[in-house]
Amino acid sequence: MSDFIEFPRIKRLPNYVFAVVNELKAKLRKEGRDIIDFGMGNPDLKPASHIIEKLCEVARKKHTHRYSMSEGIPRLRKAITNFYKERFGVELDPDKEAILTIGSKEGLSHLMLAMLSPGDIALVPSPRYPIHYYAPVIAGASVLTVPLPIEGSDSEKQEQFLRNIYETYEDSYPEPKVLILNFPNNPTTMTVDLEFFKEIVKFAKKKNLWIIHDFAYADLCFDGYKAPSILQVEGAKDIAVETYSLTKGFSMAGWRVGFVLGNPILIHNLRRLKSYLDYGMFTPIQVASIIALEGDYSVVEKAKDTYSERLDILVNGLNRAGWKVEKPKATMFLWAKIPEQFQKLGSIEFSKLLLTEAEVAVAPGVGFGEHGEGYVRFAVVENKKRIRQAIRNIKKFFKKYSGK
Repeated sequence: MSDFIEFPRIKRLPNYVFAVVNELKAKLRKEGRDIIDFGMGNPDLKPASHIIEKLCEVARKKHTHRYSMSEGIPRLRKAITNFYKERFGVELDPDKEAILTIGSKEGLSHLMLAMLSPGDIALVPSPRYPIHYYAPVIAGASVLTVPLPIEGSDSEKQEQFLRNIYETYEDSYPEPKVLILNFPNNPTTMTVDLEFFKEIVKFAKKKNLWIIHDFAYADLCFDGYKAPSILQVEGAKDIAVETYSLTKGFSMAGWRVGFVLGNPILIHNLRRLKSYLDYGMFTPIQVASIIALEGDYSVVEKAKDTYSERLDILVNGLNRAGWKVEKPKATMFLWAKIPEQFQKLGSIEFSKLLLTEAEVAVAPGVGFGEHGEGYVRFAVVENKKRIRQAIRNIKKFFKKYSGK
């Protein structure tokens, strides 16, 4: 008998592709190697001091350590709806169209569990953030992947992606129940404009297709680009919800503060499910999150500028080293095509080689789906000094292998 028995739902989850690189990274660090880690999108910035101080202040009060509210305390739900009205001009009912989640990942996963049953089909882009694919799988549904264009102009990529969605939907039987989107996109950094959302909302309403839009990188936009919310589209709330998080812009990754916003039917069902699963987030975190949302937005601008500066250094340095890349309009990532001389290795072997020879860790593109092969993802979660060191290491690595 095997030491471990895996139940059917667990058997549908493949081995974690990133584990191969992570294991090698751990081994090299144990040997004393100084690894510059761009692999995981784990923000290294800390929240603004006034947010931390509010957390500590509320945590010292004896009555704030009891169970909280699974859906989020009313003041926090009001704070996020006011934030959306100010940022995006979107009106939301804090009681029916907003719910607190323990990070976007938990919200999306439990929403899929509430919505989907065996035999249902979800449409998911590829490349994609892994939970977008595996949340429907965990719920017992089937997944059809929609190729997400990587090359071309912004307008060309948007038009092609819309065609890919339409074609995949029409070729499916039974008809898909939900479409998961994520713009600005992780990992490819692809961005869209409001016209894209207008077209996809029109299509979804015609087909009775639910839309879940992961808006995790709403705040990290550069050089004049501003990411639209799908909820800005008239009628979007009839068929769509959007997840928003304080992880990136507010640098509150470990706090796990997320929201699902929009369609009241989906919010109601998620609330019902979560009422059985958790007693809500620690109250001091919720109160500190109110302070974040109602406070000066300059704390987000500061974080955004930090990531933009880091990307400038990385992009310019890689180009000087001979690795041709372009700065993204948004996110904290750089999606980079593997240099021609290393393409035959594939993304996993190239990532391992870069780790061993240049002491630079990146995420292999294939870990984000079959259409991510041939690329790697950098997360700019190291400081500027470390980024410059990584570029020097990569230059030496390229020089060493230039004749091979």
